[in-house]
Amino acid sequence: MTGEYKNTLDEKGRIMFPAKIRAELPDSNLVITRGVGNCLWIFTADKWKKFSDEIMKKTSLFKAQSLLVMRRLIAPAQEIEVDKNGRISIPQSLRECAGLEKDCIILGLGKCFELWDLKQYEKYLKESEPDFSEAAEALGEIGF
Repeated sequence: MTGEYKNTLDEKGRIMFPAKIRAELPDSNLVITRGVGNCLWIFTADKWKKFSDEIMKKTSLFKAQSLLVMRRLIAPAQEIEVDKNGRISIPQSLRECAGLEKDCIILGLGKCFELWDLKQYEKYLKESEPDFSEAAEALGEIGF
């Protein structure tokens, strides 16, 4: 499930989830949480279970870095559903966390989706260009 999909939040904090993505979902149940950076991550329920189970296996309540990850990713996670009109409702606390205003972009990353405020995403792309070149070069080792 990949692609970039621009859309807008309505006044109730809902956004249309792209039809192409909806057609590939196993059901209408999703989990949304904070992502790394100024975005939100959206998982199918089964992928969230695998992801969160792995985090819980590899973290400890007695390690500061583990607690940071659990507090940032696990604690704010909320179950949401794609409604009959194809929209998802973004909880207010997560909208504020990601700085979502009106114009947004949904990115299909294969493992999950990211939801960004469009202006913040465009800023991120510009600022991360030097890092992208280095990351792409490092991936050259995969031999493709």
